[in-house]
Amino acid sequence: MPKPDKIEAVAEMKKLFEAAGSFFVTDYQGLNVADMTVLRKNLRQNNVKYLIAKNTLLKLAAREAGVSDIDEHFIGPTAVAFSSDDPAMAAKILNDSFKARELPRMKVFVVDNQVYEGAEIKRLADLPPRDILLSQLVAAVESPFSSLVGSLDGFFRELVGTIEALADKKKSEG
Repeated sequence: MPKPDKIEAVAEMKKLFEAAGSFFVTDYQGLNVADMTVLRKNLRQNNVKYLIAKNTLLKLAAREAGVSDIDEHFIGPTAVAFSSDDPAMAAKILNDSFKARELPRMKVFVVDNQVYEGAEIKRLADLPPRDILLSQLVAAVESPFSSLVGSLDGFFRELVGTIEALADKKKSEG
C-alpha cells in the first residue's frame, strides 16, 4: 500500500504537469552543487520550477495528468522543469546551462501537448522571447497598412493641390 507522503507527492507533481504549458525532462548528472544552484536560481527568476524526484513518482504523476508519451524517458537521474510562461525562455536557460558541459542532457520536452526529442531544444532556445516575437508580428502586420496610408495620403494631398490650383485659376480668369 502506498505511503501517504508519496500519494501527496504524486498529487503535487500531477498539478505541476497539468498547470505547465511546457515541461522539460532533463538528466542532471554532471552538475555540481554550485552549478545546480545557479541553474535553479535562473529558472526561478523566470517562473520555472525545477523538480528532482523519483522516476516512478514522476511516471505516475505524468500518467495521471494525461501525459503518457514520455514514460521511457524517466530513467536514471531525472529532473523536470515546469514552465507556465514562455517555453523559449526556459529552453534557453536549460540549453545554456547544459551547453558548457557534456554530461547533463535534455531527454525530452513537451510544449502545448506536443512531445519533442531533447536534441530539438536548440531550435526552441534560439527563438526570441515571446514579447519580441509578438512585437515582430505586429510590425509585420502593420507595415503594409503604413505603406497604404502613406500612399493614400500622398494621393489625396496631390488631389487637393490640383483642385486648389484649378480653383485659383478660375478665380483669376473670372
